[in-house]
This record gives sequence, structure tokens and C-alpha cells, in this order.
Amino acid sequence: MTLSRKRLQDSLAHRQPDRIPIDFGGSAVTGIHVSCVAALRDYYGLEKRPVRVHEPYQMLGLVEDDLRAAMGLDVTGVFPRNTMFGFPNSEWKEWDFRGLNVLVSKDFLVREEPGGDILIYPEGDPTAPPSGRMPLGSAFFDTIIRQQPLQEDRLDPEDNCEEFKPIGDADLEHLKTSVAAARGSGYGILATFGGTAFGDIALVPAPFLKNPKGIRDVAEWYMSTASRPEYIHRIFERQCEVGLQNLARVHAAIGDSVDAVFLCGTDFGTQSSQFCSVRTLKSLWFPYYKAVNDWVHANTSWKCFKHSCGSVEKFFETFIEAGFDIMNPVQCSAAGMEPEKLKARYGDRIVFWGGGVDTQKTLPFGTPEQVRVEVLRRCEIFAPGGGFVFDAIHNIQAGTPVDNIVAMLDAVHEFNGAQVNA
Repeated sequence: MTLSRKRLQDSLAHRQPDRIPIDFGGSAVTGIHVSCVAALRDYYGLEKRPVRVHEPYQMLGLVEDDLRAAMGLDVTGVFPRNTMFGFPNSEWKEWDFRGLNVLVSKDFLVREEPGGDILIYPEGDPTAPPSGRMPLGSAFFDTIIRQQPLQEDRLDPEDNCEEFKPIGDADLEHLKTSVAAARGSGYGILATFGGTAFGDIALVPAPFLKNPKGIRDVAEWYMSTASRPEYIHRIFERQCEVGLQNLARVHAAIGDSVDAVFLCGTDFGTQSSQFCSVRTLKSLWFPYYKAVNDWVHANTSWKCFKHSCGSVEKFFETFIEAGFDIMNPVQCSAAGMEPEKLKARYGDRIVFWGGGVDTQKTLPFGTPEQVRVEVLRRCEIFAPGGGFVFDAIHNIQAGTPVDNIVAMLDAVHEFNGAQVNA
């Protein structure tokens, strides 16, 4: 076993690793904006070539092995065949992304409006209504809500289930090939298979479908969790049924070759509070989370990765009870998310994958020295006893100074060096 993979596995098992493992680019919530990936390639003097936009919704750039090595990372990602806009990444082509030459899939089809906004089409079909908009001055897409007028007496949960289908042979073969390549790289592996993100608000509007039916408006969905709980339960029941079948097929194809699985990105927190009560979380989401996590733990060696932004400390006990092994992004700037408290209360029961530096203020707007100080302090808090994978709090956004990104990485390596030499 390579050092990087052992380092990750030790941390996931709450054993003290030789160094803190580092992840950037392993998932759609631990990624780097394509403009920052290009800047990092230039900083480290790597081969000059356009960066691939592997996740067009957030415009995340693919971190390839040469950059991963230069940054000193320990984790690589396995991603689904289709993007958030419903087309596969294949037959790459060049695209001028507001002055930056990047690579996108052949089915990445966009239209620029007179005011400078960029529209993108689901499944790469320009005859369908666009499902994403990148406003002028923005660096990623916003979902276009395409919900049809609702008639209460005609609401059918099946309309919100059209995206939950048995995994196809092409998708399964893609995962097998991707996992084999990742395993050969020697890095720890974080995989995303899809299909188990119950109520993820990025997925509810279905930017990957040409004509989504059912409840697809964000506000209407949130209101439905209170006003139409049985409707939501029926969706989750169907999603869980299909998701478990697909996980079984995936595991039969790849075995225990991956270390962790990004199962759910549903957010439950705001900057200062939560979207629902613990009681609601337990009644509406908990049964399905537990069913999926229990299956994973009973049948695989995978660790279960949960993402939720915001102030979610009050949910930690429920997340742990549901069987999640990993929490991300550990938004320490949110209310009640003080790192010292989180480590003391939960550090022996859940892995903190993130929390390494604030991406709202410090990383994009601080000085390199301020970044260094914050990173070293977070490492001092989270590292003892394992259970920590260093990552920023969510993706590194466009406009983040490359000097600050490098200062962050250098600080982790500085801490790791001090730990090794201690």
C-alpha cells in the first residue's frame, strides 16, 4: 500500500497517520475552480495546456497527477460518467472561458446572450430550454428553475423520481475504468457514484433533465418538506430503493477498491442557524440515510461521506447515529462550529474532512501570512489522533490569489514536517 493511501486510511480509522492527508479535487465539494487550477499549474511550472472543466456546474478544474504531486496531495477522485448538466465528459474541445482557454466536453453547448450571460443546455441539447445561467461577472452556473405550474390534486411523487433509475452498463463501465485508474495512481480514493443525495437542493431542480416534472422550485421544495412530508417520503423511498440496488451493482463491479464514498450533499445549515429541527431531520431524512449507510457498512469497507454547509453542530449526533463516518466541509465560521468544540465532542466518532481554512474571508481576502497562521492553528486542533483530512471549507473559488493557495499548502506541509520531526 502506498503512503498516501495508508495515510488516508489511518485518518479514516482514527489512527494517527504519519502526516495529515490532503485532498483538493477529490469531489465536487472539495474541488478547485478551473481558473485557480490553471494558476497553480503556472505557479509550479507544469506543462502548459488547457485545464479540463470536469464539473461544469461549478466550473471545477480537473487536478491531474502532475499537479497533485506538485501540491503534495494524497487523494484522488472518482466521478460519475455524466455531469450536472446530464452529458458525459468526452471528446474534449477548447472553449474560451472569458479569456481563459479551457477544455470542455463536446456536449458542453452554450449560448452567450447580448448582456454577457452564458446559457447552458441539459444533455447538450440546444433544442431544450436552457437549465443553467452564468451571469456576466460570475464564474459558475446558477440553475434555471423550470418548474411547471403545480396542481395540488395532480401532484405525483413519481414525477420527482424520473432521475432515479438502475445504473446503466455504460455508467458502470465508466466507474470500473475510473476506479482502476485511481487505484493504479497510488492515492487514496474518494468516489462519487450518485443517486443517494436525498433532497440535495442542487439536484432538486434537475439541471440534467430536459423537461423536469414535479416539484422543482427550490422554495416550493423547502415548503413541501413541511407541508407535503408524505410526498417527500415517497420520493425518498423510491430513491433509496434504487440507490441501494445501484450500490450493490457498483460494489459487485469494483469491490473495496475505494476508501470513501460521497453519498449525500444535502445542506442543513445557514451561516447562523439550521433549515430544520433535529426532529424533522430524524423523521424525514434519517431513515434513508441510515438504510444507505447500514448497507455500505454491512457489505463494504467504504467510509460514508456527508457534506453539509453551515451551522450544523446540533445535527452531528444524528449524523453519527445515521452511520456517517465523515463530515464535510466543517464550516468553522458558522455559528456553533468552533473547531475546538467540534474536535472535543466528536473527534473520536467522526472524521473532519475540511475545516482547514476559511474560504469566505481568509483564503480569498487575507494575506499569505494570515492564511498560514489560520491553517497551522486548524491543524493543531484537528490533527491529534487522526480523524482529519485537510481541505478548505468547500471548493476554492475563482479569484482566490494563487499565493494564498500556495501559502495554505505550504503551511500544511510545514505542520506535517514538524509532526514528522517531533
